[in-house]
Amino acid sequence: MSFKEQLKGRDLLTLADYSKAEIGYILELAAQIKEKKKNGEVYEPLKGKTLGMIFEKSSTRTRVSFEAGIYQLGGTGLFLSSNDIQLGRGEPISDTAQVLSGYLDGIMIRTFSQKDVEDLAENASIPVINGLTDDYHPCQVLADLQTIKEVKGTLEGLKLTYIGDGNNMAHSLMIGCAKMGLDVAIAAPKGYQPNENITALAKSFAEGTEVLVTEDPIEAVANADIIYSDVWASMGQEAEQKVREQAFAKYQVNNELFAHAKSDAIFMHCLPAHRGEEVTADIIDGPQSVVFQEAENRLHAQKALMVALMG
Repeated sequence: MSFKEQLKGRDLLTLADYSKAEIGYILELAAQIKEKKKNGEVYEPLKGKTLGMIFEKSSTRTRVSFEAGIYQLGGTGLFLSSNDIQLGRGEPISDTAQVLSGYLDGIMIRTFSQKDVEDLAENASIPVINGLTDDYHPCQVLADLQTIKEVKGTLEGLKLTYIGDGNNMAHSLMIGCAKMGLDVAIAAPKGYQPNENITALAKSFAEGTEVLVTEDPIEAVANADIIYSDVWASMGQEAEQKVREQAFAKYQVNNELFAHAKSDAIFMHCLPAHRGEEVTADIIDGPQSVVFQEAENRLHAQKALMVALMG
């Protein structure tokens, strides 16, 4: 069975559900789609298809990249905020899933609970894409892997270090890197480290590579090819901002910390970023930063994903 047949109609709830070869296929397709766009080539394999986009969490990159992406592929995107649909007024997810399956060709949902995404997928007869939950952010990591491959020429044998909160980004990076042959190190303070079950899951995918979780940012950064950061207080955690600033004070990505990585290390961030908090301006705006190339690749990686699942 070809990857085209293998992936058609599938959901993307977490990268844990995809093989190394399947992820590799999506990344290769993303590279081809990016090249077509750069050359001004019209590519509309999803002509006549409609993607419903459910947002319970607001967004810049997810909203614009999915909506622009489905349009560029010849389809239509429908923005559905939780205020606009009955899901926000207590309609069961199972009912919403079945109703939307009759109207749409795919659903992207960006929400809080991973279980809500899983329930939606279980009851929908069309592909469901996880646009972000409190546990996972698989679409971002597809774009991250695409960016690393573009800059470094390969994925296997590299080391990615993530500094900061052991959140959805840490979880998805651990899984994505372990699957694709990168060493991954997560540096987070006690009480903010990644979920132990998800860490164990990521370790189960590592074949000859390391998944390290530590409190020591210098240990984590040693010999890194990629340094990755995220905000200290994610959406919904604003009330904890001051407490988190104290907990993460030693976890800022700055020149001093960067000096422990390889000399050609790159800096990545899923954005939005708070300059002067998790990263200094001279790092994120400096020559080793690839954050805007990474942000652009959300478009191409997600177009590849939609073609693979909805085509």
